[in-house]
Amino acid sequence: MNILVIEDEKKVAQAVKKGLEAEHYQVELALTGEEGFFRLCSGPFDLVVLDLMLPGRDGIDILRTLRRTNRETPVLVLTARDALEDKILGLDLGADDYLVKPFAFPELTARIRALLRRGRGDQRTKLAVADLEMDLAKRSVARARQAIALTVKEFELLEYLLRNGGHVVTRDMLARDVWKETLRATPLDNVIDVHIGRLRRKVDDPFPVKLIHTVRGVGFILSETEP
Repeated sequence: MNILVIEDEKKVAQAVKKGLEAEHYQVELALTGEEGFFRLCSGPFDLVVLDLMLPGRDGIDILRTLRRTNRETPVLVLTARDALEDKILGLDLGADDYLVKPFAFPELTARIRALLRRGRGDQRTKLAVADLEMDLAKRSVARARQAIALTVKEFELLEYLLRNGGHVVTRDMLARDVWKETLRATPLDNVIDVHIGRLRRKVDDPFPVKLIHTVRGVGFILSETEP
């Protein structure tokens, strides 16, 4: 997967590039709006990470021009502009997602994975980690071939963990993507922790190998091994 990062803060751009390359993405950098727009027009990219405040040509203009030409390349806006009106403007102009600086790198990679799945159409009906299996078509879950009964929200939470298997997910990510609370007006940390606890009792407690792990101060990870 080829990703274009348009970001004028050199340290941020280099850190994002290094982190994404460690995740086996091919990454190109552009440090100005003009350079970013030129690269975007010169070659195909699977996804664009776009800062809004850029020298030369700002991200809003790049995004507006991109969508006017009917190009459907997924765009993740990465910016320090956290006002609600800025988010609405970016999304209305065609951004696919919006992440505010400072950000946790695991959240950036999770959002990129989600956008890339959406772009190519993730048609998988079965998800699995170790001996834990989920059948999306049948809405069923089993571990070691033993059926596990889950509530609707527990199923959605486990599906999200499975889709991000091996990667840390933060409470903010769960609040936004599972509980659909984009503004976090009411903290959901306690609610999330309660559901994680219930999920653990069903998915992990009856089995010797634990799959749902807490990453202290960050979030959770579904993996055969502890992080």
